Amino acid sequence: MALIVQKYGGSSVADAESIKRVAKRIVDTRRAGHDVVVAVSAMGDTTDELLDLAHQVAPISAPRELDMLLSSGERISMALLAMAIHSMGFEARSFTGSQAGMITDATHGAARIVDVTPVRLREALDEGAIVIVAGFQGFNRDTRDVTTLGRGGSDTTAVALAAALDADVCEIYSDVDGIYTADPRVVPKARKLDVVTSEEMLELAANGAKVLYIRAVEYARRHGVMINARSTFSSSQGTFVLGAGMSIPAAVAATLEESAMEEPIVAGVATDLGQAKVTVVGVPDVPGKAAEIFTVVAKSGANVDMIVQNVSAAATGRTDISFTVPKADAALALRALAAEQAGIGFESLVHDDQIGKLSVVGAGMRTHSGVSATLFEALSTTGVNIEMISTSEIRISVVVRGDELAEAARVVHTAFGLDGDIDAVVHAGTGR
Repeated sequence: MALIVQKYGGSSVADAESIKRVAKRIVDTRRAGHDVVVAVSAMGDTTDELLDLAHQVAPISAPRELDMLLSSGERISMALLAMAIHSMGFEARSFTGSQAGMITDATHGAARIVDVTPVRLREALDEGAIVIVAGFQGFNRDTRDVTTLGRGGSDTTAVALAAALDADVCEIYSDVDGIYTADPRVVPKARKLDVVTSEEMLELAANGAKVLYIRAVEYARRHGVMINARSTFSSSQGTFVLGAGMSIPAAVAATLEESAMEEPIVAGVATDLGQAKVTVVGVPDVPGKAAEIFTVVAKSGANVDMIVQNVSAAATGRTDISFTVPKADAALALRALAAEQAGIGFESLVHDDQIGKLSVVGAGMRTHSGVSATLFEALSTTGVNIEMISTSEIRISVVVRGDELAEAARVVHTAFGLDGDIDAVVHAGTGR
């Protein structure tokens, strides 16, 4: 008997029929002899609808009350799912994040998990019940308030539960069959991966891949949790995300060709249209100015991704510094820099939110040359101009025009031999 933690996203529990479909999958897992703990998201677009409602009532919502509101979405879906399981003749108990022992810091809207004390969950499992937990939410001991975990919160809830309960695997269900070599909505010929390393998955998630959220992958790697990304709408075995020292599951290894067992050079191509570029024009090219600029940006709360500094113009002794931030952070960074323009001494600011980031990721890049050449050659053949370049040990990212990103991704995907024989299937259309 194994202990399996399953997570179902909003598209998986979007309506009554979907909830019953998920309940059947959970019951089938229980019938197979396994203990089951489930983390569930709010139904469909419930969270977005609640946010819209909050903004209609109060354009600036109190963070504490917003968390109270948003946490109700998962409570609805967890209770309905437990009811559906009861109707199939199995015992199920639903728990809120606080009841499940999901302890967080006091940050409303983006709380981080600091401890998990799943006493009530253990008791329910020992009594033979299926456990359903509301994802995305927790509880702060000091303030005694409900908190929400922010983007990817239900994924993170599931992984944290798997770590605390020492589960055999954490299955993350969405509307695609696993982790693909690219977003199948952008690259139809994307292939499903059987196995990906947690290191590669961190880079893919950080650079636009949306099947798994980076916080959940980080937590899984830190606590030794094996993730299996699967689809609610098919019986595909999905993709296993393996951390250091983890073995390929026998069920997967048996289906892999021997040639596929060797580490590929490139695991996937990620795309991101959620970035904006800020250029600080005419910065005095003297020591300390870059530090001043990015200190101001950091204090604004903007999260900087890529940075490029031009060569200083000999005639003026000035240079330009460009960096990318999430689109939602760009206005904060611009306001903060504008307020410090006189002190820093730059000439002007330029904001560009029509960019796209393309990233090539693969652990095999450590030991293979020519990856950069292949990437740049593929982009040149389709006439795509590169505006910025950033690299890590297993990633190369480039910034291009946003309206050229999809075509660039398809060309690069083909250039690295990642295309599959048939178009990928997306069952519900949202990726979650």
